[in-house]
Amino acid sequence: MTVRLRDKTFLFSTVFFLLFALGSAVVPAMFAGDSSTVAVAAGPEAASVLDRAGLEVVAAPDTQRAEQLVRDGDVDAAVVAGDGPGGIRILAMKEAPDDLVSALSSSPPVQLLDPDAVDPVAAFLIPFAFGMVFLFASLSFGIQIAQSVTEEKQTRIVEILVAAVPVRALLAGKVLGNGALALGQVALIGLVSVVSMRLMDSGPLLGLLGPAIGWFIPFFVVGFVLLASLWAVVGALVSRQEDISGASTPIQMLVMIPFFAVSFLNDNPLAMAVLSYVPFSAPTAMPVRLFAGDAAGWEPFLSLLVLLGAAVLCLALAARLYEGALLRTNGKTSVRVAWQDREMRSAA
Repeated sequence: MTVRLRDKTFLFSTVFFLLFALGSAVVPAMFAGDSSTVAVAAGPEAASVLDRAGLEVVAAPDTQRAEQLVRDGDVDAAVVAGDGPGGIRILAMKEAPDDLVSALSSSPPVQLLDPDAVDPVAAFLIPFAFGMVFLFASLSFGIQIAQSVTEEKQTRIVEILVAAVPVRALLAGKVLGNGALALGQVALIGLVSVVSMRLMDSGPLLGLLGPAIGWFIPFFVVGFVLLASLWAVVGALVSRQEDISGASTPIQMLVMIPFFAVSFLNDNPLAMAVLSYVPFSAPTAMPVRLFAGDAAGWEPFLSLLVLLGAAVLCLALAARLYEGALLRTNGKTSVRVAWQDREMRSAA
């Protein structure tokens, strides 16, 4: 942990994620300040008023077409004929744009077609942010674990270490030490995200994101332990730093594929529901579903339980392979040889 805290790469990545978290709160606020796009199906007079107010006006032939433009996301709101002041009313998905209401001088009736909808900018940034944090933390800390194990094998220090402490204690120390640092990094990022959203007065967004961040931390911890144990095995299977890249390809795929799956399928409810129960994608998929309001109250508990079971299983398998391969310094060790070596030592 002491070495890691002095590592420039670790410090740089922490600063990068803190800036990313700050930007995730600032960017939606910046977009929120743009002039609204409005579909008008209430006559030329209303269109003229909105055009003079600086809003982007889109003509609609009738109320049905104007409503469809709102639902499709082509416009922010629509002004149609109604029983409000001036004979008009506003259609909007989440909330009526302030500049539109102000431009109409009086406040016509507002019909929210989807009041719980997430802002489109936030709907894109939040899944990407969760995925980025888990991806880079898993890769950067994982590679560090593998390099540390291989370095101990190269220098033969591991032979001294195993004479003093059990092999499984070495594995536990690497997983727990790096896990504590990763948890501290993620907790700091979450704190900056919440504080920056409060300062930017994000309102409903903070209420949606708070529970998601709260669940992301335990999911991150368990998911990190699962992957960290596998990274330690990668380091134990090779004897040179140069061989880590090739040996770690399967582990990298287990991190990269879930990241892209969650990033590109976050608007597919069925796909996200499945990803919420796959151990390698659950740490990001379930918090994203909680943010979007698509998960039932019991689902995060069940998903976390499945992830915890997978982590315990991976730890048991990793400990066996780690112990079977750690003292082999004559080139790369296959998984089969490491497994058999552990069996022979247990029999002896």
